[in-house]
Amino acid sequence: MLVVTHRTGGFSVTWKPGDGARGTLEVVCDESGSDGENLTGGNTDVFAHGSVSMPTEVAAAYVQEVRDRIRSPATEYKANHLLREKHRDVLEWLLSPSGPLDGHAHVHLTEKAYFVVDRTVDLLLGDEAEALALYRLGRREFGEERWRDFLDAANRLLRVRVNGEAEGPVDGFFRTVDDLRRAHPGREILERLAAARPRADAYRARLLEGPPVIPVLNPLLPAIVHTVAHWSTGGRTVRVVHDRQNMLTEQRIAWIEEQAARAGIGFAGLELAQARWDPRILLADFLAGIARKLASDELNGRADPALIALLRPFVGTTSVWGDARSRASLAENAESAAAL
Repeated sequence: MLVVTHRTGGFSVTWKPGDGARGTLEVVCDESGSDGENLTGGNTDVFAHGSVSMPTEVAAAYVQEVRDRIRSPATEYKANHLLREKHRDVLEWLLSPSGPLDGHAHVHLTEKAYFVVDRTVDLLLGDEAEALALYRLGRREFGEERWRDFLDAANRLLRVRVNGEAEGPVDGFFRTVDDLRRAHPGREILERLAAARPRADAYRARLLEGPPVIPVLNPLLPAIVHTVAHWSTGGRTVRVVHDRQNMLTEQRIAWIEEQAARAGIGFAGLELAQARWDPRILLADFLAGIARKLASDELNGRADPALIALLRPFVGTTSVWGDARSRASLAENAESAAAL
């Protein structure tokens, strides 16, 4: 096996990554940007799921190097330490082609507003292909206020909890659709949505019977499936170690296993762990937090091109992303942009 040696600062790390063709590959994950079911009104507009694959002792050495370089008195380091301008050199080192994560890390991104549109169109029309067209039409032609109203109404329609809202989520959503139809007559996608109320009523009726095993609006579960798919390239079997997360119940882990099996992905199970016991989780947390912030900056037109260039090789081609401009910027090449 190839011996890889990283020399950074005052230490040297030598390890022998396997070729992944035999046995089970262990992948360690964490996320950033979780706002529960509040995807359109939360604190973040991007969800990021980071993953790394390396020995624990190697990850520990890299985490210590981050601490030695930043020299903060904080007991727990997070991505925001690395994102401070005064620590830019540490951030660039971490993401660089010769840095600790190169070839050993991956991040799956979800643009939350597009995810809401995608899930809404899938629920009401059963046609995910229409979601991208609707998303780009809405951003371009409906106007900021009307488009925001539509996204918020779609979010309320899909979320399990209605939080005592005076207007029912179904009524509110179709009132918003009707407003768009009056303002933009002749749009086929709006007519199709308006005719899909029976599906919306049936969905809300099912929720009254009890919360679903798999919440429609949570991007974490599909992100894990995409992550396993990425690392299983070449027929590898993947075992996931994930930072503790209440969302990951036994039933939901079983759903991930089922989705992987349907896609022919080798999945050897998922274990929950605490970051303080596993430095690999800290590295996954660093990557997820950094990617979320940089991708959000790109989405909103305020990105640093040099940092985006460093992030780009880590971004998964199956990331859920609707905005065309930032999609092209985050993708490593034209083929990746088409897939992203």
